[in-house]
Amino acid sequence: DDWLSTDGNRIVDAQGNPVWLTGANWFGFNTSERVFHGLSTARLGDLLDAIASRGINVIRVPISTELLLEWKEGRAAIPTSVNQSVNAGLAGKTSLQVFDAFLAGSKDRGLKVILDVHSALADNMGHMAPMWYSGNITEQDFGDAWAWVAARYQNDDTIIGFDLKNEPHGQPSETPRAKWDGSTDANNWRQEAETVATRIQAVNPHALILVEGVEATPKAGKANTSTSNADYDFNWWGGNLRAAATSPVRLGVANELVYSPHDYGPLVYEQPWFQGAFTATSLRTEVWGPNWLYLNDNATAPLLIGEWGGRLGQDPRQDAWMTALRDLIVSDHLAHTFWCINPDSGDTGGLLLDDWKSWDEAKYALLRPALWQDRNGKFVSLDHVTPLPGGISVTDYYGAGNPAPLG
Repeated sequence: DDWLSTDGNRIVDAQGNPVWLTGANWFGFNTSERVFHGLSTARLGDLLDAIASRGINVIRVPISTELLLEWKEGRAAIPTSVNQSVNAGLAGKTSLQVFDAFLAGSKDRGLKVILDVHSALADNMGHMAPMWYSGNITEQDFGDAWAWVAARYQNDDTIIGFDLKNEPHGQPSETPRAKWDGSTDANNWRQEAETVATRIQAVNPHALILVEGVEATPKAGKANTSTSNADYDFNWWGGNLRAAATSPVRLGVANELVYSPHDYGPLVYEQPWFQGAFTATSLRTEVWGPNWLYLNDNATAPLLIGEWGGRLGQDPRQDAWMTALRDLIVSDHLAHTFWCINPDSGDTGGLLLDDWKSWDEAKYALLRPALWQDRNGKFVSLDHVTPLPGGISVTDYYGAGNPAPLG
């Protein structure tokens, strides 16, 4: 039984032992290809072997509401981007069957999975839409898709969490835009997250519920009705969780909520805090602290930084930011999923290089200290029976007297 829950600002196993989710993203099911990128070049099993042996213990899998509905309605198609000569075991399989093969392969290697609705539409740019609905995908579809996938995998603890919606966003002058407050308005992301979580927990009360932030929240004394940017505090899409202090997410099944901000460096976007001199201390006190780190510092709820990462060696500010965030993750044992495994992420590059076999060793060297390891440097799985290849299980970790990963 590998289901997880929360205790204050920690994620814990069924025995109450703190665990450290240290993972990475692998995208493709969210795109028009409707399947992992990389399967045109590399074998699924080889990729899973590499990911698990490098110490990644959880994979965040972006997907679209549109694809989930296709699966729900029995319309899963055979993806054309899977090289069937390389992936003979996937020959003739639909996208849903490929996903199930991935889950089985993950289970065999001690890997866990977080499912992330990255976009409403199966579109490579679908994540640019600010809301959980877009095009012909409605708010009802969003809830229906989550309820279906939660029910389908309710007895499979390989999928340990559901990230409800990637990067809700929108600026004050834009319509529609995702906001966060105590209202029941249709564009209130906190309200929608509670509604969908209720449907998920009705069929699977054991999975973690991950809720991201928004882009803009009103400053003290200002209201969400204002359309002036001057009245708002801004952060990355999905990274602004300031309003959770006064309007927290309330789940019907307690101790399953994880807040999940995203954070990036100046090579993704020149945020104001990168314009002048900054340090790890100033980032913590002026950016991370008020936007999301306070939730960890106050033991309100655990954090899982769902996306962070980028290119190295191109801008010293980028390298300084990434090192500072990595150090925070390590010192406070914050859960995280690095963006990303894919080399074809235009903004960031990936842990893998273009051949989908070689690793960017400099980037991996930066990430490695933020992967869960025991005293001897063996990587720790979140599975109580199956270790990561060459590593140990969480049962063995605590059985050997290793310390709990606490901040």
